[in-house]
Amino acid sequence: MNYNTAKFEQAFGISSQVPESTVPEIAFAGRSNVGKSSLLNKLFNRKQLARVSSVPGKTVTINFYDVDGVKFVDLPGYGYAKISKQEKARFAELMEGYFSQKRQLRLVVQLVDMRHKPSEDDYCMLEFLKHNEIPFIIVMTKADKLKVKEYKKRLEASAEELSAAGDVKIIPFSSVTGEGADEIKKQIEEAINNVQ
Repeated sequence: MNYNTAKFEQAFGISSQVPESTVPEIAFAGRSNVGKSSLLNKLFNRKQLARVSSVPGKTVTINFYDVDGVKFVDLPGYGYAKISKQEKARFAELMEGYFSQKRQLRLVVQLVDMRHKPSEDDYCMLEFLKHNEIPFIIVMTKADKLKVKEYKKRLEASAEELSAAGDVKIIPFSSVTGEGADEIKKQIEEAINNVQ
């Protein structure tokens, strides 16, 4: 798959606007400020194709990118407390609407901040994916922000903290060093090619 062909297509604020799914989709989910845009930019080999915001909770849209005929779907970041009830309701509608549609969803790349124990929202998302038998991998972001000793400690702790997710691939990732990017691409391509 040629990631250099990546281009932004459209953003949707309500699920009824989301077009019908006609090609394989890879969705990216995670808390606000977990680094979804940074991950996408690293995969796309671009600096700012996915807009990086320093203000969490700012983007409450589903953003679609075309990557060599595959749709990369950037889902809105969850868990930011300072948005209004109205925005929270719209966010819930967007997420539920997307997942309840008949889509050619091959994989969800679930992002978790490596520096911290997964949040309650992270656990809810993982439980949702597992319950609905949606294939997913876990990407632990901001790996470069940990010192070697702390990195090792968090990696070991995460294996236990995320054990409820089952036998799922866990990949430490850094948008600074590129650690994990090749493995993420490999998992995405396997998910696209392994169609039953």
